[in-house]
Amino acid sequence: MGSVGEKRIEDDLSYPILLAERVRSAADEAESFKADCWEVGKQVDRLSQILRTLVRFTTSVQSLYERPIRRVIAEVSKNLERALTLVQKCKRHSILSLVVRITSAADFRKVLNLLDASVGDMKWLMGVLDAENNGSASGTFLSLPPIASNDPIISWVWSCIATVQMGQLTDRIEAANNLASLAQDNDRNKKIAVEEGGVPPLLKLLKESSSMEAQIAAANALLVLANEPERVRSIVEEMGVPIVVQVLRDSPMKVQIPVAKLIARMAEYDPVAQEDFARENVIRPLVTLLSFETFVDDSGTLLGKQSIHSIVQINKEMEKNSWTSSNSRNYSYGPYANSYSNLHVDGSTRGGNYRKERENENPEVKIQLKINCAEALWMLAKGSASNSRRITETKGLLCLAKLVEKEQGELQYNSLMTIMEITAAAEWHSDLRRAAFKMNSSAAKAVIDQLLRVIKELDSPTLQIPAIRSIGSLARTFPARETRVICPLVTQLGNNNQEVAMEAAIALGKFASPDNFLSMDHCKSIIEFNGVPPLMRLLTCGEKTQLHAVVLLCYLAIHAGDHKALEQARVLTAIEGADRTMFAQHPDLKDLVSRAIYQLNLYHTHTGVHPQRQLYAP
Repeated sequence: MGSVGEKRIEDDLSYPILLAERVRSAADEAESFKADCWEVGKQVDRLSQILRTLVRFTTSVQSLYERPIRRVIAEVSKNLERALTLVQKCKRHSILSLVVRITSAADFRKVLNLLDASVGDMKWLMGVLDAENNGSASGTFLSLPPIASNDPIISWVWSCIATVQMGQLTDRIEAANNLASLAQDNDRNKKIAVEEGGVPPLLKLLKESSSMEAQIAAANALLVLANEPERVRSIVEEMGVPIVVQVLRDSPMKVQIPVAKLIARMAEYDPVAQEDFARENVIRPLVTLLSFETFVDDSGTLLGKQSIHSIVQINKEMEKNSWTSSNSRNYSYGPYANSYSNLHVDGSTRGGNYRKERENENPEVKIQLKINCAEALWMLAKGSASNSRRITETKGLLCLAKLVEKEQGELQYNSLMTIMEITAAAEWHSDLRRAAFKMNSSAAKAVIDQLLRVIKELDSPTLQIPAIRSIGSLARTFPARETRVICPLVTQLGNNNQEVAMEAAIALGKFASPDNFLSMDHCKSIIEFNGVPPLMRLLTCGEKTQLHAVVLLCYLAIHAGDHKALEQARVLTAIEGADRTMFAQHPDLKDLVSRAIYQLNLYHTHTGVHPQRQLYAP
């Protein structure tokens, strides 16, 4: 457990033992304050005995938790050095020593108190490290040593970590739960737990334990710690990612629940963890778990009901359709695709040891696992085009669409958010967009159908907003004839929830933007679906909403400036009256407004004003 560059623990222990011998020798030779020196020698003998016991113990234990040993030994050595300096002053009398020596009974009281504290620290240390043989009723030794009198938390953390690393299984489970409880109190406790070496024994408990309860305790403790980038990185640096992925593949559902949550948390806080999980191919087992009992046949029978193997076959069949094209693109992550069958063996067949348990598991457990798997996919896809592509190549899109269709609550929301992140990546990566969202793709059709259903039928801003954003991200995917995606967005411009209305304006702006090859056709569709009146009403809303309404109106004016609906709604007047403060914050808006006004002036006549009047300069 010692870090690189640290001395061996035996070397650290030999120094205070040597010091104790020197103090005892100096005390025996003292010629002044003999009684006080005798008391010092007596305390040093007690310390020396415990130190030697500790040496014997450390050489007999394979997995030793060294952190508290090094801290306590450093303090003991410092106190022994002070005792040696004091006792040496009492060795002989001389005129010079009488001048130089400043020794009093108070000095001895202070040193004796320090040595007494060291004895207490050593007894506590032995109690923590060898709880079984020191009368501890449980594996976690929670007394308070003098060294931690000003900060009790550190001694409790040491006790918990020592037990997780060195205790019996039942004690390790209790200690992991206690450590999680301590860490939940505040971020300082979390930081101490990581700095004092709590991550490696927790990972070891998670990986090596045959006890489901122990794995759950370890996963939950790691989950509590993993809420900050630096602490997540500590888990990654201890090779935690491959351990977590392996446990996800091999464990029963009740263990997979906190493990999937841990994957989501680590991917959320650390991009290195996000990529490491992808390299360990965690996406395929996550999609497989998410697919369990999800697909149904025409009669409504669950295809996954008989066995998890059936899900594997479904995924393999779906994979055949895109296998050739995926390989021909020669992506950098091609090796992962080549091990497709093996991964499903890892995630399903080997996990088939738990097949009956899975099928007979409580429905609430199944749902919670899916919720956490969907969240993990969401966080893995967030801001990552490569991970988004991996999800689509496992046919995760079809599974996500089914969950949006059939489920409610957190599972439906997490599935929608995953789709939103994938479509956001597709917006800026044309190869992903063309591969995953072709209009003749059954998965793409299913996703779009569900997004439109959520936008039109569900009166829930929490669900409508990610659905609207997803459609907007795919704006360059839809042909001009695909007006069915325009109409629901136009309808939402009039939504009573201002945020939903604003998101609809943003999404329609991506259809109408000059960056979209079909912007002219889309602008005409927006106007024909009566999108101008609700847009005009949005100009009276908050500044942010007003900005996106102005942008969309400008696009409509530039691409369909001759349309009568724009003249009837007095769009020109509205644009001219736009809040000038927006131009300072958004310099590009000034040019966009000028172009829109120019186009409108070309087609619309105004009383007393020439149709091609001077270009408006805000």
